[in-house]
Amino acid sequence: MSNRNCPVCGASWINNQLFWRTGKPGKEEDLNALVCRRLEGAKFNSCVNPVKGTEGGVGWEERLKMLEQGLDGL
Repeated sequence: MSNRNCPVCGASWINNQLFWRTGKPGKEEDLNALVCRRLEGAKFNSCVNPVKGTEGGVGWEERLKMLEQGLDGL
């Protein structure tokens, strides 16, 4: 079993599966879009997400659009 933790955001990888700090499983691409791509300097260098700095994932803008679409349907 392999285990690593990100010192920046508190996310964990157990057997290469990302778990958010809340304990829910997640996607590395989404973590990157929400957190890792926004980091700079030492924090970016300390990030352990293997896809940090890449494109893709569901970020804040996409999540806001999903929320707005959901509210429009009410």
